[in-house]
Amino acid sequence: MEKKNISIAEILEGRHATLVPGAPNALFARIIEDLGFEAIYVTGAGIANMQLGAPDIGLTTLNEIAHNVTCIAEAVQIPLVVDADTGFGNTQNCYRSIRLLERSGASAIQLEDQVFPKKCGHFSNKAIVPTVEMVNKIKAAVDARLDPEIKIIARTDARGISDINEALDRAAAFVEAGADATFVEAPKNLAELKAIPSSIQAPQVANMVFGGLTPEPGREALASMGYSIVLYANAALQTAIHAVEITLSSLRDTGSLAECSDLLASFDKRQAVVQKEKWDEFERKHN
Repeated sequence: MEKKNISIAEILEGRHATLVPGAPNALFARIIEDLGFEAIYVTGAGIANMQLGAPDIGLTTLNEIAHNVTCIAEAVQIPLVVDADTGFGNTQNCYRSIRLLERSGASAIQLEDQVFPKKCGHFSNKAIVPTVEMVNKIKAAVDARLDPEIKIIARTDARGISDINEALDRAAAFVEAGADATFVEAPKNLAELKAIPSSIQAPQVANMVFGGLTPEPGREALASMGYSIVLYANAALQTAIHAVEITLSSLRDTGSLAECSDLLASFDKRQAVVQKEKWDEFERKHN
């Protein structure tokens, strides 16, 4: 029986700590869907790392994000949670960003309250805009969406600059402004992780960054806390970097893939991931 796709609204309201891996491109997204995950996070950091070879410091443009969303939406059927950074400017820019990303295939769009250009939430030396400025962006985003089923997720990076109480106050203001869910980035201990969903009634997003600032208690614990979504934004990308370095170092040193063949997908597996059989059938039918 074919699995029924769950909507982003059901994921948010379910509060079951749904695991949402990140994809920087359509290939990774296809793997995520094939493995049975229920949604995909289109990671801004991943796109910056993989497409630009650059760190997550606000170098990507709206068009680059939208292009990747379009490619991913064409490749998979499950919902896409799209990282839209700060909305790429002021309220007018934010309005246009929502319109373009909705048209590209986003199911939910995440906006954050950093000063543009932003930085990764687990980097130092960030800055955040006044609460009223972010509130106005959220209102613009809500007005911009044509489909009311598109969800607006409002992220605050206040914890990295101030304290958890400042972050919670901002998240509450974002919900009042119309955000469908909030995302308090980079809580630093389990007590802070627990405080977020107990303090904010709207659905919550947690972000698990390998090597980052937030502890990883596991899905069961996060579900018991009341989180709706648990992002693993760049787990696939970090895995790929590690495997590629091992494989190519071995090739350089030995002149062969023999000693690292266990790290390579087979030729047939590679073709299966990109659904070559479907295209072969298309060719037989139409040529």
